[in-house]
Amino acid sequence: MAKAVIKKGGKRMKEQNAKLDAGRVYTQEEVVALALDTSAVKFDASVEVHFRLGIDPKKGDQQIRGTVTLPHGSGKTKRVIAFVDEGKEQEAKDAGADIVGDVQMIAEIAQKKNIDFDVAVSTPTMMPKLGKIAQILGPKGLMPNPKTDTVGKDIAEMINEQKGGKIAFKNDATSNVHVAIGKVSFGADKITEHLTIIVDAIKRAKPATAKGIYVKSATITTSMGPGIRFSVE
Repeated sequence: MAKAVIKKGGKRMKEQNAKLDAGRVYTQEEVVALALDTSAVKFDASVEVHFRLGIDPKKGDQQIRGTVTLPHGSGKTKRVIAFVDEGKEQEAKDAGADIVGDVQMIAEIAQKKNIDFDVAVSTPTMMPKLGKIAQILGPKGLMPNPKTDTVGKDIAEMINEQKGGKIAFKNDATSNVHVAIGKVSFGADKITEHLTIIVDAIKRAKPATAKGIYVKSATITTSMGPGIRFSVE
């Protein structure tokens, strides 16, 4: 009879979980320290926060959507496409846009459905033209929207914000919100600062029509690390 083989991943997970108190809900300061301490991968792991909310995602007035600026960045390099009017191309390039989107680019995306960017920003006058690819960008969360500060006249400001630490968040179809708030290498102080910012933003985004407990649970985790619950109070 063959012997059971214990996978390294399973052993590592047991070692990580041994550092946690089962069932305990930690403070925000405690949870950051634990999350960083239980990160056992050899690469610079991402730090993510997950919120389970008491909202009805099928109701339009209970959608959670917003933006926050993380002072130390998210740890992720964003490729930004700027859909701009004729004559604004150089301004967008100078501001750091990786791709400048014009009518020809819109037609190319519509035909090839090739998306090589992480964020799209647009001037207001380009929005009607983007209707041609709304069904391509929308499902991927890439359609510019005033609510996420990705539609505006000041194209340079929007690009600078996206290249900096501005991130967008929204709920998914199961009432959850997932946000990356940095890398393990940032250290506890910076991650704690970012955690406070996103928790406050989630609280402020509470829909007036949401009933009962709003934040049902909040969890922080690192890449391949355990999920650790914490209090939002």
